Amino acid sequence: MSYNTSLINPQNILQAHKGNFDSLALDVFHYQYSHSPLYKLYCDTLRTDVASVKRITDIPFLPVSFFKTHTVVTGTTDVPAPLVFESSGTTGEATSRHYVADAGIYESSLLQGFEQYYGPVGQYAILALLPSYLERKNASLVYMAKTLMEKSGHPENGFYINEWQQLAKVLTRLENAGQKVLLLGVTFALLDFAAAHPMPLKHTIVMETGGMKGRRQELTRSEVHDILKTQFGLTDVHSEYGMTELLSQAYATTNGIFRCTNTMRVLVRDINDPLDVAEAGSGVINVIDLANFHSCSFIATEDIGNLFADGSFEVLGRMDHSALRGCSLMAV
Repeated sequence: MSYNTSLINPQNILQAHKGNFDSLALDVFHYQYSHSPLYKLYCDTLRTDVASVKRITDIPFLPVSFFKTHTVVTGTTDVPAPLVFESSGTTGEATSRHYVADAGIYESSLLQGFEQYYGPVGQYAILALLPSYLERKNASLVYMAKTLMEKSGHPENGFYINEWQQLAKVLTRLENAGQKVLLLGVTFALLDFAAAHPMPLKHTIVMETGGMKGRRQELTRSEVHDILKTQFGLTDVHSEYGMTELLSQAYATTNGIFRCTNTMRVLVRDINDPLDVAEAGSGVINVIDLANFHSCSFIATEDIGNLFADGSFEVLGRMDHSALRGCSLMAV
């Protein structure tokens, strides 16, 4: 099998689809193995026989924690990059840093992926309830909301931290006007807002992005959705799956079942054997993000989930660090 790394460019990546995804992913693997010293070292440490990597399940996945300890880049050593996403972290804890060499790739993949499931972003007013994220720099979730707002162009678009009364007034005004709304929020903030201002929402998509941040008792996703559906009179609550280390997203439009956008694919690995990767079943989530071709497109997350035969998946929780195996590989 031959590989064509010349195909690794934004135009071809953004045109990924079910029929060519696997071949593009294998091209990206060979490109990143050749152009990322860190990823090459990781693969070599695993004694990967590159010539034998013929399926996406053969590709080595870089532990997501490497973004906390290394500069993960492909094809360039220019740091700082034009755009840097940085995760939150408790005091004294290292944070992930994702150096984005081309902001245009992120914005294009984001808009294309959003419209794949929700239609033209220009039809929405976008309200973002993002406390804790707005209060720090370089949060990818804030950049995501900002990009969607700029593309939407609606005059009522806006960010909110704890201005619940103002948010309730804007939502009521937009609802009365029959305006489609996307209310994007972190979980604890949506729950707080819903408790303070329950109201029927007929034209609004409520989309939670996860995250209690220690602010409330941990709840399952279904419990969170049940509360929000009751408080807002909704049939469904939507969810977004993304992270600092990814440029692509997955969306759940009902029942917490996520579907990837066209530049993303999820696999699962065995919790005790990280090299045992499958295209369906239960395990720890691995993500192929083709839009990450300037950093690393093959990320081993710490999220546990179920992956279904049609490629959809659900997230069950975060893996306990005590369950990590192969820790000597973290010293690469």
